[in-house]
Amino acid sequence: FVRGFLHLRPLGPTVTVFGSARFGEDHPYYQLARQIGAEIGREGFAVMTGGGPGIMEAANRGAREAGARTIGCNIVLPEEQAANPYIDKILTFRYFFVRQLMLVKYSQAFILMPGGFGTLDEAFEASTLIQTGKISDFPVIFVGVDFWRPLFDFMKERLVLEKTISADDFDRLILTDSVERVIECLRGCPGHARRKAAAGAAAT
Repeated sequence: FVRGFLHLRPLGPTVTVFGSARFGEDHPYYQLARQIGAEIGREGFAVMTGGGPGIMEAANRGAREAGARTIGCNIVLPEEQAANPYIDKILTFRYFFVRQLMLVKYSQAFILMPGGFGTLDEAFEASTLIQTGKISDFPVIFVGVDFWRPLFDFMKERLVLEKTISADDFDRLILTDSVERVIECLRGCPGHARRKAAAGAAAT
């Protein structure tokens, strides 16, 4: 906890990108994540990922190419995950719950590219915190309509219909293929406003 607070506190506005480690450089999702990372960086956000290959590498790579700061929050696993080469700062956590706290505390938004259990874990952790009022003004953006549509259909047709979540809970989640839509959502979050205010103060 102390090490995480010490190293992540100076970050400033940051967006975390999640997604599978299993997509190679030639995969369309890798290329999309790279583009998104670059556009996030151009908006003045740092880009944080789980620090590994695949989507994580792509987002860090795009941010690095745009001149933005990149961070990796890795996790100790039975099969060690090598850090990708596009990270300015890497932190490795032993426990998922510590890592999740850091990611939520120091991010202004989550972007969920196609991924597996880890990606879903982070998506629904953030969604639960928003649902229960623990965090607010925190975009949760799913990118990859074809990939995520069955999950959204399940939530709408089962969870909302059975009233295990409210329609408002569902409507807060964003599903898109558009990089422009992602950036539009980020421009509305408090971290972007703080960054713009700081930039204006510096200019004067």
